[in-house]
Amino acid sequence: MLLDGEITPGARIPERDLCERLQISRTPLREALKVLAAEGLVQLLPHRGSRAAKLTDKDVRDLFEVCQGLEALAGELACERITDSEIEQIAATHAAMVQHFREGDLIQYYRGNRAIHEAIVTGARNPTLAGLYASVTARIRRARYVTPMTPQRWALAVQEHEAILNALQRRDGVSLSHILRTHLRHKREEVLQAGFAETEASELTLRIA
Repeated sequence: MLLDGEITPGARIPERDLCERLQISRTPLREALKVLAAEGLVQLLPHRGSRAAKLTDKDVRDLFEVCQGLEALAGELACERITDSEIEQIAATHAAMVQHFREGDLIQYYRGNRAIHEAIVTGARNPTLAGLYASVTARIRRARYVTPMTPQRWALAVQEHEAILNALQRRDGVSLSHILRTHLRHKREEVLQAGFAETEASELTLRIA
């Protein structure tokens, strides 16, 4: 619910409603909220329940920096370990994604986009890396895969994905690593410019309130 935006950033967590919906008591729900707070998805409010965490600009910069490093490493490892059939599947997903771009279907485009990035991480064959990636990317998933793009930025993103696929097919880990870093850096700037996150000053005001 948090990752898909059903509970929007900044919104109070409706504990009573969730207990009824999930058919559980308050105790396991609150234990789950503590785990989600440790993962950065929930903010616990002393004596006032909890709310869905909102990302600040600094959060976005920090998280994307880590995600860049993880995807760059995954790209290098995937070029050594991914199977030919997996590359073929990524190529097919890419072709469908490009068609969605041509049709202007951003939702379906983003679904294919996400599948490609996750397939590269899977292709790295490193469970530790995959676990870290899942944890980090969970916090920026909505920002990364719902932010609107200008026609120019969207076209550039498609070009970058063409380069990603080309490097993967050539099993050129150095090139793929560099392209993924650049691609994610561009996405980070896009998210910041779109105003998806709030400034540190506004977050401080919320905490004081």
